[in-house]
Amino acid sequence: MNPVEITDVTLRDAHQSLLATRMRTEDMLPICEKLDAIGFWSLEVWGGATFDACVRFLKEDPWERLRQLRKALPNTRLQMLLRGQNLLGYRHYADDVVEAFVTAAADNGIDVFRVFDALNDLRNLEVAMKAVKTVGKHAQGTICYTTSPVHTAELFAEQAKALRDMGADSIAIKDMAGLLTPYATFELVKAIKSEVDLPLAIHSHATSGLSPLCQLKAIEAGADRIDTAISSLAGGTSHPSTESQVAALKGTPYDTGLDLEALRDIADYFREVRKKYHQFESEFTREDVSVQINQVPGGMMSNLANQLKEQNALDRIREVFDEIPRVREDLGYPPLVTPTSQIVGTQAVYNVLAGERYKTITNEVKRYLQGGYGKPPAPVSQAVLKKGIGNESVSDARPADALEPEIKKLTRDIGDLATNREDVLTYAMFPDLGRDYLQKRAEGQLDPEPLLPPESAHKPVAASPTEFKVDVHGETYEVAITGVGEFGGGKRKLYVSLDGMPEEVVFETVSEYVAEAKGGRRKATEPGHVTPAMPGNIVDVLVAEGDTVEAGQAVLITEAMKMETEIHASVAGTVQAVYVQKGDRVTPGEILVEIG
Repeated sequence: MNPVEITDVTLRDAHQSLLATRMRTEDMLPICEKLDAIGFWSLEVWGGATFDACVRFLKEDPWERLRQLRKALPNTRLQMLLRGQNLLGYRHYADDVVEAFVTAAADNGIDVFRVFDALNDLRNLEVAMKAVKTVGKHAQGTICYTTSPVHTAELFAEQAKALRDMGADSIAIKDMAGLLTPYATFELVKAIKSEVDLPLAIHSHATSGLSPLCQLKAIEAGADRIDTAISSLAGGTSHPSTESQVAALKGTPYDTGLDLEALRDIADYFREVRKKYHQFESEFTREDVSVQINQVPGGMMSNLANQLKEQNALDRIREVFDEIPRVREDLGYPPLVTPTSQIVGTQAVYNVLAGERYKTITNEVKRYLQGGYGKPPAPVSQAVLKKGIGNESVSDARPADALEPEIKKLTRDIGDLATNREDVLTYAMFPDLGRDYLQKRAEGQLDPEPLLPPESAHKPVAASPTEFKVDVHGETYEVAITGVGEFGGGKRKLYVSLDGMPEEVVFETVSEYVAEAKGGRRKATEPGHVTPAMPGNIVDVLVAEGDTVEAGQAVLITEAMKMETEIHASVAGTVQAVYVQKGDRVTPGEILVEIG
């Protein structure tokens, strides 16, 4: 028996799970000196959705965040979550991009790389694991835990052996949805430790309320390390409380040796910080044992609730939760972790909101069905396969084998907007989003999304105006929020001024208000009026006025919930008008393309 080591995930997974990944670097740095003095085995500070959120919402350079944290935490290992061949994006990257990303992450401060693949297709880990070893850092081979007819303790033990043979320095069981139960955990840890003599870490979300018990049984079975979050950002879809687990093990052979008094100061700090991000809190990030049924992981649950809220469809989230396991079964029981959680979750949303299953199939589901993410754990539904890709072929090769080296092309494409290799890698992760971020940075126009004052959750407030620009259908408007209050039905009362004119309005979002105030697109009323199934952004326009199209032909590509989807013509005819262009924000019910 040895003292249990702790990886604290407050600076990454805790706020990803509870606050939709919105915590800003400015709220991390002041507490770093105290975090650094605790004696954690590591601090998880980067990776997962934090990279995306920095660029998409916070308008921060994620690489600069890492450098600042490295400087502020000189005595503690810094850890990141890396999605194998997916890195931090939502597709597979060529091997040279994976190698370049790992090298850059190590150079900027990462010591421990927790490397996983959403399908547990270990072929998708090999290049990343080798790259970590090449730069002399700690490679933590990771198994995504899930339950299904094909997932067994014996299978997971075999995967752990394969990871050891790849050169893993330790093994992690990643229970992203809180599916582990105490005695299943004991059996799983015993199975792995009997086959693999490496340190074993347990990462389990608290969603079901069982994770502290699971960690205790894991420790009794021989686990070496547990993931926890400081108490003020623990519980619910986050993780077991650091202080509670330290107290539970105190005075035993597993005693962590960590100081509860020092941890209390950190908890007090984050308790105040959490209030700043109240607008991202959701009732669906609280403890709920029904996760044992729907399998929705913590980070996915908070983001899914936030996205449905933006679409004024939060009242249908239970239907989405019921649909998720059905979609998961159709797709061969993939573990629900990025990117498969987004793939399955977004498809479930489309199925529910469209009122017909697979009426619209996202491009990522089609890519998944073709083998573009790797081999599913079990066979996929033949009916969904046929509907999604027709007679197109399915590849059983490692997806990245089909990719040519990309770094040189990416560097050329982004040009002078990239001032260093890290900028090129940011562009590689998110081409459109990354280019827009780098362009706005060059122009000095990086404006993070506004934070609402804490009082706005309860009553109208008189606050200092929050001013920003809103782009609607290609036009820019000056908006100032002077107060916010509750209204009901998923909407807020906004006290705003638009281009200097004060008004009191009730809308779900400021963009919705501006669109209404300035005159939005006409409502779709005819079969030839092409309209989106969900709010999103136009990624590409595939037709022009005067083109002849067939019924079922793709005419637009939109992005919603980070997933791309084709929008098809419902009738054959001639394109009479196109009302959108790349980058436009669109909502259901409005005409995007008119076919006559």
